[in-house]
Amino acid sequence: MVKTEYRIYVVELSKRVFTENRKFREANPQFNGVLECLYVGMTSKTPKERFLQHKTGYRNKKGYKISANIVEQYGSYLRPSLYNHIDPMATRAEALKMEETLALELRRQRYAVWFN
Repeated sequence: MVKTEYRIYVVELSKRVFTENRKFREANPQFNGVLECLYVGMTSKTPKERFLQHKTGYRNKKGYKISANIVEQYGSYLRPSLYNHIDPMATRAEALKMEETLALELRRQRYAVWFN
């Protein structure tokens, strides 16, 4: 049996998300418009596979949409330099915590960041 590993990934979003999405803007009062707008996520797929799921509005076998609207609408490309240093994790809980940790760290660096 193949053991599931979870990875963190970062997607650069169009800066339009900041002007067009009130929730995104409210979540990032520290943003001064200089750095990029980002989405931080975690996945059991490769970051590339997960990004493609977001961009195509992927739905699971039960018909539930599991792609993030914000990435589907504003996602530009993956930013591996912001996540390649993070090793895969063994549990979903560990990955969710790391997703939040990285997102908050990027906000401290004055990026505008969305995460779930």
